[in-house]
Amino acid sequence: QVQLVESGGGLVQAGDSLRLSCAASGRTFSNYYMGWFRQAPGKERVFVARIWWSGGSTYYADSVKGRFTISKDNAKNMVYLQMYSLKPEDTAVYYCAAAQRLTTRETGYDYWGQGTQVTVSS
Repeated sequence: QVQLVESGGGLVQAGDSLRLSCAASGRTFSNYYMGWFRQAPGKERVFVARIWWSGGSTYYADSVKGRFTISKDNAKNMVYLQMYSLKPEDTAVYYCAAAQRLTTRETGYDYWGQGTQVTVSS
């Protein structure tokens, strides 16, 4: 059974940094893109970043480019989202997801974690 388990969320102040982790298990993800999405209160879930499990190529939403870094540890089956210079508008539930297709669309992702809350105070 595939499981994606996020951790690392919390309450931080604007300008702080935070690293989210996603533990992936239950299958081989070598042909998958691992993504991070977020959903702010009252808003739709949106794409944040993705990484190709095998090759490591990355892609970011414009809203986080230059502030967030996605990375992975193949040996540990972990995906990370390092977030710098956090802003109140980054407040959201952050989800880890896996897709076989190259996409930023939520519907293109096959597996999802349960999410972890990130709250950035001003």
